[in-house]
Amino acid sequence: MHDKTNFSFILASKSPRRRELLEKAGYHFKPVSPNVDETAFDTSIGPAEFAKLLALAKAKSVAQNYKEKIVVGADTIVDFDGRIIGKAAGERDAEKIVRLLFSRPHKVITGLAIVRLKDNLEIVESDTTIVYPKPMTDEQIAEHIESGTWRDKAGAYAIQETGDQFVEKIAGSLTNVMGMPMELFEKLLTKVKK
Repeated sequence: MHDKTNFSFILASKSPRRRELLEKAGYHFKPVSPNVDETAFDTSIGPAEFAKLLALAKAKSVAQNYKEKIVVGADTIVDFDGRIIGKAAGERDAEKIVRLLFSRPHKVITGLAIVRLKDNLEIVESDTTIVYPKPMTDEQIAEHIESGTWRDKAGAYAIQETGDQFVEKIAGSLTNVMGMPMELFEKLLTKVKK
């Protein structure tokens, strides 16, 4: 296990949820927004591969300016029967996504990449959690869309904000559904040489 007090890295993400999870766990890091056009990537490669590809692209885009440092990239998507569901484009899109996802179980996949350019370090893996939703009424869906909490979130919902209300149970990592699979992250860190 890494000594968190003298281990620091760059987080290639602007996600407040990822920052919060890492801060709570006691990590020292600097968040830097990656410059990656997510629409430029081919979704036909499959959901887990797509999440890993995006996580790596984000980490590498930030690593260009921090060649000596460890850079961590992450990307969370929702896999609904093999179809990749990302962030909603607007309210109508969010409603369509929510109606689809809360009709039956779906997978939340987070790709995680750790890179350090100076010694060509590159570790990329993904974690998958199955979410079993509760059926939502039209009224609940309308309230959820009106609340705006779906904005900038894969699958147009955030389990930490709506969890008990909309989710029956999950199989897998809760932090993965929140966008930063902490168990996988800590496992990958053991492969990183100082």
